[in-house]
Amino acid sequence: MTTILVIALLVGIFFVGMNLWTRRLTQQGLERVPQLGQIVPVRGGSIHFVEKGDPTKQTIVMIHGLAGQLQHFTYALMDLLADDYHVIAVDRPGCGYSTRDGADLGRLPEQARMIQEFLDNKGISNAVLVGHSLGGAVSLAMALEHPEKTKALGLLAPLTQKLSNTPQVFKPLEIRTEWLRNFIGNTIAVPISAKTAPHTLGAVFYPELAPDDFLDRAGGALGLRPSAFITASQDVVGVDESIGAQVDRYTDLSVPGGILYGAQDTILSPTANGAPMTRFGLSDEKIEGLGHMIPITAPDACAAFIRRIADTAGVAAQQATKADWSGQK
Repeated sequence: MTTILVIALLVGIFFVGMNLWTRRLTQQGLERVPQLGQIVPVRGGSIHFVEKGDPTKQTIVMIHGLAGQLQHFTYALMDLLADDYHVIAVDRPGCGYSTRDGADLGRLPEQARMIQEFLDNKGISNAVLVGHSLGGAVSLAMALEHPEKTKALGLLAPLTQKLSNTPQVFKPLEIRTEWLRNFIGNTIAVPISAKTAPHTLGAVFYPELAPDDFLDRAGGALGLRPSAFITASQDVVGVDESIGAQVDRYTDLSVPGGILYGAQDTILSPTANGAPMTRFGLSDEKIEGLGHMIPITAPDACAAFIRRIADTAGVAAQQATKADWSGQK
């Protein structure tokens, strides 16, 4: 047997072994974090969601960020609001237990369309959208496309601007070739992610510490699947390709709301992503000493912020209705 054949055989054995390891980690992740809610089909995939609270009350829709899942909200924040609001948390298309059919659906307009179609199917309009990180960009896309169906925006550490560089911790996801993305996702990505998880979580949560139960209660174990890597990679590329056009539309933004950031966020700059949006009617708030993962590390502060946004929008809507009624007399 020639040297080349021996090397090829060893390489083949290595990648088969990585694939088997990936399958084992995937199964463990599904067992640790089972499906919590229901799944509704939409054009191009399906949306997995959970809901709590009285459906006759104001609806709040929660949309998570890159490489996340709805458990980022069920961890604590959802329960803090469910007594007074109708709260829905969704897995973005392709994330958690939601699905999507192709890489092109990672673009912001497509993710927004799929979630809005889900809300339409549920008969929900006039929702307060709470988007964290990349979910903030999706929320903005929904508000721009359907302002009549969006009551307000309560954005938590949102991506609002085009980034000059992908955050370092997410650099490995910046793969623009679909076959390579799929090959890596089904071989080495998941085992490497399992080994580097402490470092990754440390970077994402900095300057705070990731909770010990993040993999289970916050759904982090679902990230140890080929689909999670592939979707996150598609998101990085799809958002990069589509957010420029979205930024150009912010002058059309008519939905009220605000932005809340951890002042020490090292994943997305509060200065670059928060302050510019005040020109388009959104308030800009910061919490000292906190980083990027405030839905998990500061749920009480996030809940208070969301309440202010929802209640202010409600008062404004009532005043507008009274003004319209008075004008008709």
